[in-house]
Parts: sequence; structure tokens; C-alpha cells
Amino acid sequence: MGDVQNVKFCQWCGGSTKPGIPEGEERFRAICTSCGKIAYQNPKMVVGCLIEHDNKVLLCKRNIEPSYGLWTLPAGYLEMGESAREGAIRETREEANAEVEVISPFAQLDIPLIGQTYIIFLARLKNPHFSPGPESSDCQLFPLEEIPFNSLSFSSMVVTLSLYVEDKKAGGKPKFHYGTINKRPGTSASDIHAYTLDHHMQS
Repeated sequence: MGDVQNVKFCQWCGGSTKPGIPEGEERFRAICTSCGKIAYQNPKMVVGCLIEHDNKVLLCKRNIEPSYGLWTLPAGYLEMGESAREGAIRETREEANAEVEVISPFAQLDIPLIGQTYIIFLARLKNPHFSPGPESSDCQLFPLEEIPFNSLSFSSMVVTLSLYVEDKKAGGKPKFHYGTINKRPGTSASDIHAYTLDHHMQS
């Protein structure tokens, strides 16, 4: 019920809320004491691109918290009014000043503890030009054997890139992967070790 208690005021009328289980439901919700509306909380979707170029992948060094100074795929929160594909292209343009062509979906990773779902697309550069955007301090192409796994920003990045490297080393076309990242309660967003990858499926 912890997240529900963080919702203090109604987004519709501004009245105060209280935790309760609405009729016909099983979960605690924040319910407005004035108008009776329920504040539903839903997971956030993060979208991004795993960009292939000359047998290398493009990574950005984060210039913001969390995980300042660590490497990541260009990715961020999906905005209202855009598709997952459009959001991944936009995030890549914002973080790496790169124009890409999306090839196919590569991974969907659910992280229930923090209420996030990642959708990562395989993509290729339309041209070889890229540079750090405002949220990045550096952008580089890394050969597979030089990917900085110990300096990656999030467990989702470790899992995505590990699966990609495994696919490439197997000699075939990258597969589509689904899995659940179960993080250890109490760990920070930047902790890339305290997790398990469960329910991994690939096709």
C-alpha cells in the first residue's frame, strides 16, 4: 500500500485522498474523499534502441542522475501520443543526436518492483553521425567484446546487452526476448547486480 499512501490529493478536484479497496476490486487505491474518484497507478513504459553499426553497438554515457557517468542504450519514458517505436526513435535523437531506422523489436523486460516495462528495438544508423545530447556526456560505438558491462547504468541494460551478445555469438539473427527482472527490494536503480531474470522466453 506504500505507493497509494504517496497520493495525497485528487488530480481531478484537489480533495484529499485516503487508501481503500474499491467495491469489486482487490487492491488498495487512493480514493478521493470529496468526489470519490480513484487514482489508478500504472507502470511506466521505457523505450529505446539497440543500434548496430559495423558490428558495434552505440552507447551513451549518462549526464544525469540516476546512474550519472555510466553507460546506457539511448532510452527513456514513452510520451503520450506516440507509439513505442516513435518514442524509441525520439529518445535516440535526443540522447545521441542520431537518426535511426528501426529493424525489429528485440526485448521486452518487465521490472515489477519499480513499475517499469522496457521495450528495446534493434535499429541501424541512417548515417554515421552521432554526438552527445543534453542528457549524455559521451557517445561511443563499442565492439561486442569491449562493451563496458561493469559500467552499465541499469540491470535492464545489462540484461539487454547480455542477451544480444549471446545471440550474436550463437551466429544467428538476434531473437526476440521477453523476461521479468526481479530486483532485490531496497536496492538502488543503479545496482546492476541484485536481480534475477525470470520467465525468460525467446523466439
